[in-house]
Parts: sequence; structure tokens; C-alpha cells
Amino acid sequence: MVLYILKRFFMMIITILIVATLTFFLMHKIPGSPFDEERTSNPAIQENLERFYKLDQPVSVQYVNYLKSIATFDFGPSIKKPNETVNSLLARGFPISLELGLVTILVAIISGVILGTFAALRHNGIIDYSAMTFAVIGISVPNFVLATLLIQKVAVDWQLLPPATWSSPLHMILPTFALATGPTAIIARLTRSSMLEVLTQDYIKMARAKGLSPFRIVTRHALRNALMPVVTIMGTMLAGILTGTFVIEKILAIPGMGKYFVDSINNRDYPVIMGTTVFYSAFLVFMLFLVDIVYGFLDPRIKLHKKEGDV
Repeated sequence: MVLYILKRFFMMIITILIVATLTFFLMHKIPGSPFDEERTSNPAIQENLERFYKLDQPVSVQYVNYLKSIATFDFGPSIKKPNETVNSLLARGFPISLELGLVTILVAIISGVILGTFAALRHNGIIDYSAMTFAVIGISVPNFVLATLLIQKVAVDWQLLPPATWSSPLHMILPTFALATGPTAIIARLTRSSMLEVLTQDYIKMARAKGLSPFRIVTRHALRNALMPVVTIMGTMLAGILTGTFVIEKILAIPGMGKYFVDSINNRDYPVIMGTTVFYSAFLVFMLFLVDIVYGFLDPRIKLHKKEGDV
């Protein structure tokens, strides 16, 4: 087990390093400069700014400094917000993005598992067809399109919910619904197909032969094994939800990391772009690492011992 965890941890570090390296060099290949506005007024101002932010140094030196900032978790000041550091922006915006992401994944898991389970138990019935129709629509409609429609209809036309910001539980409903619809559809389809397969297994037939109630068979025996594929995609799904919040946060004026990230791209704010990218990449890779460990514990068919071979 220890060897398995160490291997996954080493792969996590390598992945973060690759993402950080690609981010750094891609930023230096993008046309434009964060000092384009200053360039038109006075070239000396641009030179002083580049010297202050150490952008006048060779790329190799900047890369080494960049790796040091990652190792010490100090991404330096923002170029477009001199009174702010990247760390302060992360500290202010990430908790809101994380809260939105966690609420979304919780809603998606609960609703998706319930829909998928009922669809499997009522196979080829009205519940099954209705759940799968919702799943197809949920997967097909992008979350930013859904968010725009929700703002127009629910918030503006019907005035049932506030259209933007993040100051009360009511403000969480629209962005959560917009973000959770797609993942809910995926989880529902996956749970349904997995549950249909599990319900045909011999141990389920044995449980029925023993006279166990359908509720106990589903909750104690079938559902646990049926959720294995769902656990497998949790890491990538969480990544999709957290990165998808960037667009939704911008549309709904939510003061999370999405706002700072989109603004930093428009302004060529290199420290914010690279700091945000590396931070999110490290967070999401760590989530995948945890999913690997949890999956290893949940599925007894996975051998974590060295003598059983590499995983």
C-alpha cells in the first residue's frame, strides 16, 4: 500500500511540474505584453516595470525563479493590481470557487445517483425514459448557455431568484444548477448502466433468494458496487466543474477565481495567470491522487501489494 501511494505521489509531482513548465513557456509565446498601455506613453516606464517584475532577465533565469516561487508558494505581485499579490487573490477568490464547486458536485452526485438508480430499477419504464431524456439534454447543453437562459427567464423575466453576485444562499441556486446539470446527467447514465449490470450478478440473486427487502438489496449490496465507475470519474469530473466555474463566475459576477483568471488573461497579467494555473492544476491533480487511493480501498479486486505487480 505504501509503495502504491508513493508511486501515485511521484506521478502527481511530475504532472504538476509539466503543467508549470508548459504554462510558463506558453505565456512567453503569447503575443502582447502586460505593459502595452505604458509602451505608448513612455518607453522608460516599460523598462522600469520590466526590471521591477524581473521580466528583463533571460527566460532561463525567469524559469528558475518561477520554479522557486512554486516551491515556496509565493507567486509574487500582480502586474495589473500592484497593491495585490497572487497569493492574496487566491486566498480571496478560491474559497468561493471551492464552495461553488463542492456544492455543485454534491448536488450532482446525489441527484445523479438517485436518477440513475430509479432508472435502472424501472428499466424501460417512464422513469427510465424520462431520466435518460434529461441526461441527454443535460450533456448536450453547455453550462454557459444554460446559465444565460436561467438569468433571462428565472431572474429577469420571472424574478424568482437574484441574477448575480454571491451574498446569500439564494445566489447559489442559479450557478449550482447551471454547473450541476451536465455532471448529474453523466452520473445518472453511468449509475444506470452500472446498476443494470450489478442487478444481474449472482450475489444479488442470492440476496433475493434469502428474502432480503428490495431496499436493502439496493442500498447494502448493489449500489456500492454500482458506484465504482462513478468514483473513478470523480477526479476528472471535479476538475471539469472547478474549471467550468470560471465561465459561470464571469457570467454571474461571482467574486471567485474565475473573475481574476479571465481578467488576467485579458490584461496579460503573467503572475496571476501562471499562479492560478499552477494552483488549480496542483489542486486537481491532488484530487485525482485521492481518488486513486480511495478507489484502491473500495475495490477489493485492486491489489496494492508489491508482489501482485504494479498498478
